[in-house]
Amino acid sequence: MSPYGWKSVFSSFEKMKVLVVGDAMIDAYMWGTINRESPEAPIPIVDIEKHEKRLGGAANVAINIKALGATPVLCSVIGNDDLGFVQLMKSENLSCQGLSFEDRKTTVKTRIISEGKHRLRVDEEDRFPISSEKNFIDKVSSLIKDVDVVIFQDYNKGVLTKNVIQKIIDLAKSHSIPTLADPKIENYFSFKGVDLFKPNFNELCHSANEKIINTDIKKIETTVSHHKKALEANYFMLTLSEKGIYFSSDKSNKWFPAYDRNIVDVSGAGDCVIATAALALASKLPSEYISQLSNLAGGLACEKVGVNPIEKSQFLNEASRLIPIHKTYSE
Repeated sequence: MSPYGWKSVFSSFEKMKVLVVGDAMIDAYMWGTINRESPEAPIPIVDIEKHEKRLGGAANVAINIKALGATPVLCSVIGNDDLGFVQLMKSENLSCQGLSFEDRKTTVKTRIISEGKHRLRVDEEDRFPISSEKNFIDKVSSLIKDVDVVIFQDYNKGVLTKNVIQKIIDLAKSHSIPTLADPKIENYFSFKGVDLFKPNFNELCHSANEKIINTDIKKIETTVSHHKKALEANYFMLTLSEKGIYFSSDKSNKWFPAYDRNIVDVSGAGDCVIATAALALASKLPSEYISQLSNLAGGLACEKVGVNPIEKSQFLNEASRLIPIHKTYSE
């Protein structure tokens, strides 16, 4: 199949503006080597050779939106002492107009990495709800009018309260803007009315309060159907890690196996998936393309250590090679 069909789709991303609402954070890395074990406890000693900070959480979704050619606007709440978050935003040429500041910790996830593997992760964070819901909603309201799609990125750090979620969904509906949600367990059923709902398998099982095997497609189909109805969602995209994606729409339900990739690190894969799904949904692509494109994005994200944005040129080449596109979408 000619690569120019997907080239046209990817080019259309450049015209889009995406509002990303949720918990932003800093992903910090300590890279080093292990040469000995501690005499104090049966644990390895990592000799640190390099420190690095990157944008994480909802901010990493914004970076992936930007990497795919679209314009992201991040709406989040961070601590008054931002620990370098604003500078990281500026270094990525991302707008800070959607940021609010409160008396709370800016979430920092520090990963200690040696020989290409995670050895330890240390989290510093506050998880209580934001104190200024109204001000935050007002800020989102001032920025939402000219966007093409809204992403809710929930890490359960306090930005996406039940009230914030529902008010912004209502705002988006009033402007006929499609919405997507990448939930956590605590607010799972709070995204009622969202257009596309994207939980992972653990979140589905926990919210269903039962054990499900990830190869039991019949059971998955029944559970997804119940949740989709409860959420009044148009689309339900369930990520199944190495098993791929299960996608449900009003017209069809289908499991899409994962593409064969060289999996190194799964960190940040979900961010790539939701960013891709948002642009595909805003492009009005059929559900099969939303699914396959998002599925491929998740696999590509797992081929590097740490949280990294997707590479658009590689993504386009792989989509052209692996996903046949109907003539309707060809140039």
